[in-house]
This record gives sequence, C-alpha cells and structure tokens, in this order.
Amino acid sequence: MCGIIGIVGHSEVNQSLYDGLTVLQHRGQDAAGIVTCDQDGKFFLRKANGLVKDVFHTRHMVRLSGNMGIGHIRYPTAGCSTLAEAQPFYVNSPFGIALAHNGNLTNTKALKEELFQSDRRHLNTDSDSEVLLNILAHELQKSCDLTPTAEDVFTAVTKVHERCNGAYAIVAMIAGVGVLAFRDPHGIRPVVIGKREAEGEQADYIIASESVALKTLNFELLRDIKPGECVFIDVNSNFHAQQCAAPKINAPCIFEYVYFARPDSIMDGISVHRSRSRMGSKLAEKIIRDFPEHDIDVIIPIPDTSRSAALQLSYDLGVKYQEGFIKNRYIGRTFIMPGQTQRKKSVRQKLNAINIEFKDKVVLLVDDSIVRGTTSQQIVQMAREAGAKKVYFASAAPPVRYPNVYGIDMPSPKEFVAHDRNIDQIAEELGVDWLIYQELDDLIDAVNEDNKIESFDTSCFDGKYITGDVDESYLYHINALRNDNTKQDTDKSSGVIEIYNDD
Repeated sequence: MCGIIGIVGHSEVNQSLYDGLTVLQHRGQDAAGIVTCDQDGKFFLRKANGLVKDVFHTRHMVRLSGNMGIGHIRYPTAGCSTLAEAQPFYVNSPFGIALAHNGNLTNTKALKEELFQSDRRHLNTDSDSEVLLNILAHELQKSCDLTPTAEDVFTAVTKVHERCNGAYAIVAMIAGVGVLAFRDPHGIRPVVIGKREAEGEQADYIIASESVALKTLNFELLRDIKPGECVFIDVNSNFHAQQCAAPKINAPCIFEYVYFARPDSIMDGISVHRSRSRMGSKLAEKIIRDFPEHDIDVIIPIPDTSRSAALQLSYDLGVKYQEGFIKNRYIGRTFIMPGQTQRKKSVRQKLNAINIEFKDKVVLLVDDSIVRGTTSQQIVQMAREAGAKKVYFASAAPPVRYPNVYGIDMPSPKEFVAHDRNIDQIAEELGVDWLIYQELDDLIDAVNEDNKIESFDTSCFDGKYITGDVDESYLYHINALRNDNTKQDTDKSSGVIEIYNDD
C-alpha cells in the first residue's frame, strides 16, 4: 500500500505536496519522493528512504520549484525495499514523464517481456510501477507527434488499461504539459480529485489517495476518480476527463476501510469512520447472539485503527470503554514493517499497558484485524502481565487466510495465524480465553450500508480474486517474494536520489 498525490496550481506546489504526503504518511513509511516541474518543463526530483519529515529538508524543498508536481510515499509490497524502488519514477522519452503508483500489477512478468521484446524499453528495477511508467510512455509516444493533447493522453491510457491487469491508482506528470491520473477498471485502489478556486484565475486541482489530504490543503472534494477513468489537468488548469476502459465490476479493496485508510477519509462515497463504527455494531450483535451471558468488564481498543469499532461495540453492549494502552507516536505501524524480527521488537516499544485498567478485570481487547498474530500475542501477554483476570479478543475483520495480491503486503499464507487453524486453535495460539471474528457478510454490510458499491475485493478473507487472473503459480511466485526470510535477506539501500536543474 502506498500514497500518491498530484497538484496543478498557480503558485509553487512543493510545500503543498509535502504537507499532503505528511497527511498520507500512514499509507507507507519506507520511502518518500516528490518531483516538480517548472515553466520551462524541467523536472526537479528528491526521493529517499524514510519518513516524509526525514527525506525533505529546507535545502531540498527550495530546489523543488514549479507550479505542478506529484509525490509518493512507499510501503514495499513484494520483498524489496531498496532505494531503487522509491518513487516517483521518471523517463526522459517521450517528453519527460514522471509517475507514482499505488497498487500491484498481476501480469508484470509478461509485461516486462513485452517491453523488452516489442517496445525496446529498458527497466532498471523490479518494480511494477516502472513497468507502468514505460508502458504509458510507449503508448503516449505512439499516440502523438509533438505536444500531447487531452485526446492523446486518453488514447494512451486506454492502451495501458488494455495491457495491464491488477490494481493501480496512478498519478503522472508530463513535462510542460500537465498532470494525469487514472484508476484500474475495478477501482480496487482509491484515488480522489479535488478543486480549489483561485480568485481571477483557473482553479487549482489536486489528486490524492485519500480525501483527508484535500481537506488539510483546503481543497474541495469533487469526487472519486471512477474505475477505468482518466482525468487530465493541463498546465493552464483546464480539466478533462474520459472513461478509458470498459466497465467492469466495481470492487474497491475492503481492507482500506478495515485498516489502511484514515478514519476521517471518505472513499467511494463511504465514511471510513462510520464504516468502522458499524463494524463494532456488527460485533456487538454477534456477541449478544453467541455469548449472551458474557462477563466482560471493560472493552479496550488496540490503538489506533480499532477505536471507532471498539467505542460503538462498547455502546451497543452497554459495557464500559476504556483506553488501556499508551501508544508511542514515534514508532511506525507494525503491520507494514518488513521482516518479522523488526515487527516483534517494535510492539512493546510501541504500546505500554495502563495496569489499573486491566487489574482483576475480564477484558475484551478489540483490534481491526489479525494477520500474522505476532502483535496480538504480545498484546495479550501485556494484558495478562497488567493483571487481567481473563482476556477476550475481538477482530473487526474475518480471519485473514489468503494473500492480498493487489498492493497490500500480506505475507505467505503459512505466516498467517489463521492458516490451517480453526477459531479455537487460533485462540490458543494467541493465548486468549475467547476469540471472536467478524463475519464476512457483516463486514460487507457494515461498509456498504447504503449500497453505494456493487461489490468489494475481499480476497484476503475468501480467496476470490476479482481480476480473474490469479492462479496457483502466481500465488507461489508472490509467496516467494513476500515471505519474511526473503525480506530479511534483501539489502536495503540508505542512499538518496536527487535531480536538480540549477543552470
């Protein structure tokens, strides 16, 4: 999972891109990058491993000049987290194009062969984002002669859709021409567009992974980019949009609502916070149905993502809600840390139990989901050490049993705590007295209360892959890339990449 942003404005956009990436930091903590373009069509790029605040200093920001630009924050999805994989990527031909991508292609291997054999293009990394960039560049070169028009852009993106399978939300910039964005035909990965009126001038436009970035920068949320749609904003802030792929089943990733997105975001017209609150209500209904004589004394969320669900669960059950863990804000999200060793080490650095909220009580811990179970095991142990009489555990999502191949780094199935285990066996593995999971139908109802969405990608729960091209051989390949041993063996570069045109 990654975060993308693009802005076309009437003044320098470097600070706005920085601020937008900071708001989207929860979507990735591995690397960050910004590329801007000035009136002469020159690119200015800075990217490095690390958090946004650590990658960009004043000396970098002053060199990122221009009234349009794109940015990216990265979370590695397939084993490699070297600097070479940091985005945005760029190519010099044709025109000069930079691109940032959130998602994962499922036919990358075939596309790489096509790029070499037919398109005569060289790839420098294993990233499918670089594949996407080169396909876009190749198709754009075929669709126009000199300065690309909106129609040329739409023609090229139509060809990209025809060639690429999987999940992708893209923002790209053509030097001296404009910024474009498009979304895969199933709408698996999110991307929204916003507008800010400029007095006496054309409006400024923004594209971002989540609406929260728009609100922070004082842009009005216009809408989500539709599945298969491309939008193009030229250097003069003229807005163009066109459907570039045949309609398919609209199926955004439901795990965005469970875990990844910020609660104050609205995605595909759905409030993330309200969805998580309804997840809590659905859990309450299940507890009342399956455990009507429960002895729960207190409900405690595992910060931060589960708070909305835990609070509503507490209200519906009529059981006291308390904050029982203090979170160290300077430790990253453990789910997206590469490697099990680093993940284990970070949990107790990240959370500290407030003993008085646990001592001699029957505690129901609530989390958004359980993936590997490593974090959950340690938190349960912390609750017992704090004096809990019994420890129950509720997951706002169903058991995770299958890999996510669309841009979320869910590991090899053998690393899932739910792999080849029933609920009682999972409870024993986690060390809890009782374990409750959300039902998949209840999760879907919680997110889609107003039936705004035709369907959802729920593949990590049910193994049904919406793109229809995921087979055992592909899953074997992904497994080899994603297992923790592979990640720990991968050398992580600490370098930076900067391109500044100071002539």
